[in-house]
Amino acid sequence: MIYLDNNATTAVAPEAIEAMAECMRTGPTNPSSKHKAGECSKEAVMQARGDVARFLSCSPPEVVFTSCGTESNHTAILGALALNPDKKHIVASSVEHPSSLELLRHLEKQGIEVSYVPVDNLGRIDAAEVASRIRPDTALVTVMWANNETGVIFPIEEIAAITKEKNVLFHTDAVQAVSKIPVDLKKVPVDLLSLSGHKLHGPTGIGVLFVRKGLKLPAQLFGHQERARRGGTENVPGIIGLAKAATLAQKELAEQQAYLAGLRDRLEAGVLAAIDIASVNGAGAPRVANTTNIRFGNLEAELLLERLDRAGICASAGAACTSAGTEPSHVLLAMGVDERGALSSIRFSLGRDNTVADIDTLLEVLPGIVNEAAAIAA
Repeated sequence: MIYLDNNATTAVAPEAIEAMAECMRTGPTNPSSKHKAGECSKEAVMQARGDVARFLSCSPPEVVFTSCGTESNHTAILGALALNPDKKHIVASSVEHPSSLELLRHLEKQGIEVSYVPVDNLGRIDAAEVASRIRPDTALVTVMWANNETGVIFPIEEIAAITKEKNVLFHTDAVQAVSKIPVDLKKVPVDLLSLSGHKLHGPTGIGVLFVRKGLKLPAQLFGHQERARRGGTENVPGIIGLAKAATLAQKELAEQQAYLAGLRDRLEAGVLAAIDIASVNGAGAPRVANTTNIRFGNLEAELLLERLDRAGICASAGAACTSAGTEPSHVLLAMGVDERGALSSIRFSLGRDNTVADIDTLLEVLPGIVNEAAAIAA
């Protein structure tokens, strides 16, 4: 099977697997336990926290381990509201990940007002538009760093500077940015940042919320762990695997992104040359190297994906956390793509294990699949 859906199905780095396996062989214990075994686990978590902090260019106490990107996003958003109970307004982009959007929609039913900042037809957001939505009662601005469906990168450094000037908390969902582009939290003054382990070839079930020093973010899960910011026994093997993956990503960032950009460009050029109805959504915008979103005229993406799956190739019609492509992508609709076009678009996302041969195999089988689908639609 060829995985061209690494935003959803990401192979864990072998080095991370080995680090986790070694932890499991020695028997991970509760880091809160006072016996020697517990102290060993506590030391391992401390070391991992330091590794992740180096990766993000922050201090270890600013790293809070969570279960996933969704929990990190929820903790940031709900925590900001709890920290500012008199403020009932949030600013967000219209193309946030479903893990944030679903929470925001729920909060709207509870009386929280959300201002959604639009994107242009390339999927870009204007920092000035974000600034114009900020009000005296704004508790939080939350804007993703890179979009999970198109790969378009947002001007986070500029938005962070605006929110700092206006004294408003700023959270960024960096799940798709971390390990794809440099993320230096000494240079970019965000208050809160979310990441997910499996997006950087770490294990599933582990995430991080960066909380800027001095910000007393209220906990959503109560307990003494993580400096009382996130209760619950730490996932020691997951934390160790995440730290190893982060260390590898830091070492390989420039090389890997050049490699993935080459694969993506080969994929896009080959598809556009062979299939005249194909077009790239977001082409021309700054994008992370591993993601491309391609429209195939008005053909049903689900039919194309079914045929690709039969050919041993995994791709996606959008976010893995949505309804499996049966609804048009909110991201593409926000970019001005019509509903038919949104339902005719496929996301290909690449990872460190993909090869030129994977791309060439796709280019061999895809034109025939498209022709077959066109004949069915005719």
